[in-house]
Parts: sequence; C-alpha cells; structure tokens
Amino acid sequence: MTYEGKHPKLNEVIRNIEKVIIGKRDIAELSVVALLAGGHVLLEDVPGVGKTMMVRALAKSISADFKRIQFTPDLLPSDVTGVSIYNPREQEFFFRPGPIMGNIVLADEINRTSPKTQSALLEGMEEASVTIDGVTRVLEQPFFVMATQNPIEYEGTYSLPEAQLDRFLLKMKMGYPNIYEEMEVLHRASLASPLESLEPVMSLVELRSLQQESRAVIVDDTIKHYIVEMTQTTRHHRSVYLGASPRGSIALMKASQSYALLCDRDYVLPDDVQYLAPFVLSHRLILKSEAKYEGITAEQVVAEIIDNIPVPVKRAVNE
Repeated sequence: MTYEGKHPKLNEVIRNIEKVIIGKRDIAELSVVALLAGGHVLLEDVPGVGKTMMVRALAKSISADFKRIQFTPDLLPSDVTGVSIYNPREQEFFFRPGPIMGNIVLADEINRTSPKTQSALLEGMEEASVTIDGVTRVLEQPFFVMATQNPIEYEGTYSLPEAQLDRFLLKMKMGYPNIYEEMEVLHRASLASPLESLEPVMSLVELRSLQQESRAVIVDDTIKHYIVEMTQTTRHHRSVYLGASPRGSIALMKASQSYALLCDRDYVLPDDVQYLAPFVLSHRLILKSEAKYEGITAEQVVAEIIDNIPVPVKRAVNE
C-alpha cells in the first residue's frame, strides 16, 4: 500500500493505527472513510483477527472517548443506553449514561443479543440520539459505531434483519494475516503492547472540521448518475429479490466524498465509486433463493454490475 497522494492529517491517523494493526491498511482506510462520512461499520469475521484492537487504535489516534459493549443474550436495552436510578437521599432520579454515550463504540458480537437490545443501539446509529424514560438524549458528535459479528457460529445468535443492516455504511472483513504479517504479530506480542504507548495524532475538533470538509467534496452530476444507475440496477438484477434503497445511493455518495478527501482531492472520481460499491451495497441486497442455492454472493452481483455499467466520462465543454 502506498502512502503517497493521501491527506496528510488522515494519513497520520492511518499510520498510527498501523503501529497496532499489521497489514490491514485497507481496513484502516475504510474505517476512517466511514468516520468522516458520519457512518458506521459492520466487521464480519472470525475471532482473533484484531477487530477490537482496530477500533481501540482508531479511538486513541483521534483522542476520542472509547466505549465497548459485549453483547450477550441477557443484555438489556438499558445496559446499552443507560438507566435512571433513584437517589433516596436527594429523593429524585438521576441518569447514569450507558456505553452508547461515547464517541467511538465497539459493539462486540452484536448478533449475540436479542433484537430488542440491538434496536437500542441501532436507534442511536440512525437518529444520533436515544430515548430513555421518554426523554430524548442527543449523542455527542462524532459518534461512530463499529459492530462485529462472527459469521461461522449461528447457535445462540440473532441475525440482523436487512432493515438494520442498512444502517451500516460499510460492511467488511479483516481476513487472516499472511505468514510474514503473522510473524510480525508474534514479534510485537513478545514486546510491550503498542496500543499502550499509542498517542493521539488528531483532536476531535480537527475531526469535526474534516467531516465538514468531506461534505463539501464535489460530486459531479455524471458521478451522481453513475451511483444512481448502479443502485437502480441492483433492484432489477436477475439474482436479487430486493435491491439497494435510495439510502444506499446516499451512502455510496457520502463514502465516495470521504474517500476522495482521504486521497487529498476535492472531487469524486468514478474509481472511488467502483472501489467502495462492494463495501456499501453488498449487505443491502437480498438475493433470491435460487441464487443462493447456486452459490452466488451479493459481492459477485455488485462486481458484475460494476463491470456492466459504462464508466462516466466528462465531456469537453466545446463538444
């Protein structure tokens, strides 16, 4: 992976994360993209590949308040959002905030808890606020959730419905390290944890400014048409029962703006859309049963759509 042609400040954050996570620069970049876009990430992978370390490194790199929620079958919504507790001395209730009241929240194994508790987190993700005892409490910005789930184990899990999957801007997999990367993991594990000595390289004020800057990145009408044509095609594909909604189009545009800023540009290229589309659209598709029986995946459908849609080319003004 190259460090050239990247936004200097954002590149510092990614370099900082790489002090802890080895060989996953693409995942680090995509996490920063989601953070800039004000979206959330679903990491689907087996245990032990560094998902928790990734989120902790990101939080420490931007001096953010980090919270972790370990989802279990007996977890209650109030364990996520917080609860009002009666103080007999003062004879009044006071609110004890839950772990959702943080800047960066790790929702570990989100599919191990009940749908009712899942919805408590997902309300905050969608509305940037939570309702507790009839009182709406606005979450501090930036608010970023990285949820994890194990795709292998299904016993005792509650799969996220498609409507809830749609709340995540990106869905991605970390994957196993190669032999050289895993050797380096062993080397670092024999020394002091790099996470303990990690220092922030960006403030929350700087992050909020960059989030505003990403929203100002130019998206030409030809690029917007390209995005819409891509999501529209998912709705009519032979293997798809339900395609991406307009929310998917908005998500792809916002992610492309953030990725363009990461690449130190103030405009979006078709390449940005093509690169991000599998991460943004795949989890928003519901495939037909026969397609699943044939072994077709949502990622393959999106890849086929990208190959078949002509790449937009900006024409000269005088043509």
